[in-house]
Amino acid sequence: MKFVTAKTPLAAAVGLMVATSVWAKVPANEAEQLGKELTCVGAIKAGNKEGTIPEFTGKWAGAPTGVAHVQSSGKHPVDIYADEKPLFVITAENMEKYGDKLSDGQKAMFKKYPKTMQIPVYKGHRDFRYTDETCAILKRNALESEVAADGLSIKGNFGAINFPIPKTGQEVIWNNLLPTRAYTEAITRDMANVLSDGSMSFGRMQNLNLDMVNKPEMLGKPVEGVMAYTRTRTLAPEREKGGVTHSVEPVNFGKDKRLAWSYDPGTRRVRQVPEYGFDQPMTGTGGKMTIDSDRLLNGSPERYSWKLLGKKEMYIPANNYKIHQPTVKYADLLKPGHANPDFMRYELRRVWAVEGTLKDGFRHVYGKRVLFVDEDTGQAVAADMYDARGQLWQHAFINYYYSFDIKAWHAGTSFYHDLNSGGYMGYNLFQERPQGPILNKGDLVPAMFTPEAARNAGN
Repeated sequence: MKFVTAKTPLAAAVGLMVATSVWAKVPANEAEQLGKELTCVGAIKAGNKEGTIPEFTGKWAGAPTGVAHVQSSGKHPVDIYADEKPLFVITAENMEKYGDKLSDGQKAMFKKYPKTMQIPVYKGHRDFRYTDETCAILKRNALESEVAADGLSIKGNFGAINFPIPKTGQEVIWNNLLPTRAYTEAITRDMANVLSDGSMSFGRMQNLNLDMVNKPEMLGKPVEGVMAYTRTRTLAPEREKGGVTHSVEPVNFGKDKRLAWSYDPGTRRVRQVPEYGFDQPMTGTGGKMTIDSDRLLNGSPERYSWKLLGKKEMYIPANNYKIHQPTVKYADLLKPGHANPDFMRYELRRVWAVEGTLKDGFRHVYGKRVLFVDEDTGQAVAADMYDARGQLWQHAFINYYYSFDIKAWHAGTSFYHDLNSGGYMGYNLFQERPQGPILNKGDLVPAMFTPEAARNAGN
């Protein structure tokens, strides 16, 4: 893996960091670079020397000038880059030319689907920023936030991204676990299990998410207690209709465990689900997704040793408004082997590469996973997963876009590819739904995520 040689002494030091056993706070002189050489989230503000990664402008916090937007309406995102065309397209034939900026999983996709796999590369944009309030908290976090409980919790964090200047793999992972994102989300989304021959089966879920860390009134207060509440209600297929799962996510996995309850419409009973998460198969995905692979990694990081490989330039999905338009039909999007490249948008961006290796004495279907975390968002956008033998097994990615509702980046449609079977999951699909995600409406409360609430939702 080839890493970026950074331009400033600070950025160079950051880019070459590897995981250590010491999780120290960032010195004041480094934190002072936030908002100067670095953006407030810790990304290198300058573009690259080739000009293929642009300088950060951050000219918009929220909807751009002239874009009509109704707050928390659930309308599909406006494609502000709709007039742009790809600069070039990476194919199996020219893949080697760009190989140092592709992951092993991306290369495997080209090899498996040489006739159809493409990566359309667009002009890069770094036009959006976090709010001033969020940036102020990020600077405070840089000075005070620490990994605690042997990597299973954090302390000295006051909301927003934990470690804008990460030094270890654990810190990058915690940025992904506790990003700046919507504090309330309601969505009815589809999921498609696409087999190697192109045949597919669909599911539909109603999801509610209450992120306590990102509640506006919590910003600036110590992060502790409950991280988030979630509720998933199955609407399709018919044989699973009415099933409900509630989960409660703690901040401190060293002290508390994720709690979960499931309502079974057949027995009309609610039962607690022990050890909910990790490699339990996600319902309706045919084994292509585990519970902890939603957003590429969620829940306790305890089963892996996390190593920071460094920072590199990589072609990743970015500014993905095109794929989320209501004009996109599933029949056009979901093709054999992979999604239709015509709806994809990739840009050259800098990412943190983090490798997780399964610890001795722990079990998981993934013996190793490599996450690629966008430096501009602090969130994992692509991942390669390996089996217990060390063989590359899956490649997954998320199509993020900047949400005007939350003034931050939101995880849209994602794809999870099984490189052995040739099938894949199209996850978090809402293109054909009358509404997209309803974000930051503020109408969710913890009482909606109790065992009794699960029973009521199922009935």
